[in-house]
Parts: sequence; C-alpha cells; structure tokens
Amino acid sequence: MSSNARHAVVTGSSSGIGRSIAESLLAGGWRVTGLDVAQPTVVHPSFTHTPVNLADGTDIARVAAALPGVDALVHAAGVLRVGPLGQLDHAGGELMWRLHVDAATRLADAIVPGMAQRGQGRVVFIGSRVAQGMAGRGQYAATKAALIALARSWAAEVAAQGVTVNVVSPAATATGMLNDPARQGSAPRLPPIGRLIEPAEIAALVGFLLSESAAAITGQDIAICGGSSLAR
Repeated sequence: MSSNARHAVVTGSSSGIGRSIAESLLAGGWRVTGLDVAQPTVVHPSFTHTPVNLADGTDIARVAAALPGVDALVHAAGVLRVGPLGQLDHAGGELMWRLHVDAATRLADAIVPGMAQRGQGRVVFIGSRVAQGMAGRGQYAATKAALIALARSWAAEVAAQGVTVNVVSPAATATGMLNDPARQGSAPRLPPIGRLIEPAEIAALVGFLLSESAAAITGQDIAICGGSSLAR
C-alpha cells in the first residue's frame, strides 16, 4: 500500500452501491476507509473498515475525528422506507433523514474544511431519481432532494478552494435493497433501457467525478437513469 495513494472515505461500503464504489476505487489505486455498521465484505490491503452507526451523530463525530487526511468523501449509505399519506412510517422517515442527510452534514462538516485548506478535494453524495418526487416515497424523496440542496450550497462555498461537491442520482439499481421487506408494495420501475442500473456503472461515474478530469464539475445532480428522465 503506497503512503502517497489518495484517500477516500466511502459510507455504506459493505454492500450495494457503496461496496461497488469502494472496490472500484481500490482497483484504481486509492486507499479506502469504509464506514458501515455492517461487517466488512471488501478484502484488500488498502481497505480499512471502520464500524460506525451513521444514524448516530455522536458515533459519527467519534469516527470523523480519527480519520487521517481525506481526499474524497463518498456518501452512499442508505435505506428505503415507503408508504402513502395516512400510512407513513414516521420512525422510518426519521431513520432516512438521519442516515441520508444528517450523516452527510456531519461528515462534510468534519472533512471538507480540511480539503479546502489543502486546496483540493472531492465530495459525492449518492442521491436518487426519486428526489424529483414519486407517489408512496415522499419521505425518501425529501431526504434525497435535501442532498442536492446541500451539494449545491457547499459547492458554492468551496469551489474557489479546489473542492467539488456533486450528487449522482441513479434510477432503480440492482442491489439487495430491492428485496428489502420494508419496500413491499412499491416495486421498482424498470428504466426504458429494459434493465436495472448496475452498481458498477454508478461506481464508474463516481470514479470520474473524483478524478482531476472532473475538476470543473461541481454543484451538479447527475442522473444515471437508463432513460427514466426522458419524456415519454
């Protein structure tokens, strides 16, 4: 493991999109610290698993304070709770807000100022096409829309310091989340390309946004949706 390798912090690294991002970055020569409450599933000499409850602000503060210099932050951890008005899961809504939004704010607040001081850094939040609104997923949509607002606000704050902040918003993706019993009654919508988005496709886009070639891209919400955003 090279001490000169760039260091990325990836949340949700034990499964799904987060795991694919971590593995892709490791293959590209990054050092990766994975933050996840679940046991690690990535095995690599340049990977460090740090157990943390990302829905607990105190636990996040403990972990963030011990992180060495971070070149990139990728917040991919997430859950999905669904329900129409009159049947909303309020505990689930609070969990989504803590995990998607509050964790992003706490991690960024602890990490991004250091990036700005060093004159370079990358932040990517994994959002969702649902942020534009979808029946039965209002609470989830609100948390993902909040990530876009945060990214645009913070991008404006740190653009002059060489730090970019972006959101990648996938459509339905082939991960274990699709089989979560909590989403019963809300089947994923297949994109017009006729298949689900693959986690590796999201990882490839994230990898580009973390590269020097993407230095001029900031404050953007980039869809990887298989045509779901097209007028039909």
